Amino acid sequence: MTTPMVLSPPTVAPQAAQWAVQFAPAVTLSAGEFFLFCQQNPTLHIERNASGEVVFMSPTGGETGSRNAELIFQVQGWSKKDGTGVAFDSSTGFVLPNGAIRSPDVAWVRRERLAELTAVDKQRFLPLCPDFVIELQSPTDSATYLAAKLAEYIENGAQLGWLINPQTQSVTIYRPDQEPETLSNASQISGEPAFPSLTIDLTPIWQPAF
Repeated sequence: MTTPMVLSPPTVAPQAAQWAVQFAPAVTLSAGEFFLFCQQNPTLHIERNASGEVVFMSPTGGETGSRNAELIFQVQGWSKKDGTGVAFDSSTGFVLPNGAIRSPDVAWVRRERLAELTAVDKQRFLPLCPDFVIELQSPTDSATYLAAKLAEYIENGAQLGWLINPQTQSVTIYRPDQEPETLSNASQISGEPAFPSLTIDLTPIWQPAF
């Protein structure tokens, strides 16, 4: 008899616009198999947490999408000028050391780390944790759920993480071996000390483009 899959909200964020499916133990997917599963369902934004739950997230609204495009534009501009790393958008998957497969809204990885990857690695979910990540909170996202994701990135090797909440015009900064720090109503934010050349203008994030 086949064990049915259980569909339930993620335990860390029952009010968020995400749903989790527990495949195991009926079905187990390697990182490669999960990559193929995602390719077969290209209209879905899918992640997998460290416990093996597959998390499905709904598409964002217009304002959130515009804000995320602005963040990617600014980080990409800095990345090209800095030259030491590569920026990635929200469709890029990363296999973290703890086994979770995540796709931050914005991510950046140092070039020397990317140089260690094989040609196959580069075509699939990247088997590493980004050095720098941004998560942009939409009106339907749970702050608790996103805070747990940011903490997970730091625990798995990220040097800097930002949780940006346009609704409260605040940025919570995550760094290794430090408590999260929240800035309110800031017009810009710096990547210091890990990335001193990085500065992001927050004005277009607080004020929607349309």
